[in-house]
Amino acid sequence: MVVDDHPMWRDSVARDLAEAGHEVVATAGEGRAAVRIAAAVRPQVAVVDLQLPDISGVEVTRHLVAADPPVRVLVLSASGEQQDVLDAVKAGATGYLLKSAGREEFLDAVRRTADGDAVFTPGLAGLVLGEYRRLAAAPRPDDDAPRLTERETEVLRLVAKGLTYKQIAERLVLSHRTVQNHVQNTLGKLQLHNRVELVRYAIKKGLDQE
Repeated sequence: MVVDDHPMWRDSVARDLAEAGHEVVATAGEGRAAVRIAAAVRPQVAVVDLQLPDISGVEVTRHLVAADPPVRVLVLSASGEQQDVLDAVKAGATGYLLKSAGREEFLDAVRRTADGDAVFTPGLAGLVLGEYRRLAAAPRPDDDAPRLTERETEVLRLVAKGLTYKQIAERLVLSHRTVQNHVQNTLGKLQLHNRVELVRYAIKKGLDQE
């Protein structure tokens, strides 16, 4: 699903996705309409602009991530401002790409977002990791969290180190699907909603340092 208030840009993005073999189930030019339409068509990935005429792309992201099933959101914005990036991450966006990105970079980001990988325009990744660490330092009442299996903990540790699901699968000699299942099981056990919260939890536990 493509959410952008500029018709020419929205149509261009949708066309690039369709030509690359993706099924574009819907487009929207306003935030509230996007949330309403997404509930009906249930996209796997939503490409969302931050600047929308009614509610912000951050608010749209928050709604989509909270949906059942949750939608993975790739923010595609002209803004590289620190606060915009961090607001999107805290809302649950899986990735953040600037509109200056090339077509192939964009299509690769969509594919990786669909796989659950965190995708960020070069230069923004360090900013996001810093925010993960800041959030991890904040108090969180999760000391009574359920115990993870050894394999789930191992996968979580590699997620915290920034490895993609594909890299984790190769390192642990597992299938990509098995890694995704471990991550989903871990999210369920810890009552977390997305990769941002998962990384925050892992860093708080010091798993990225092991």
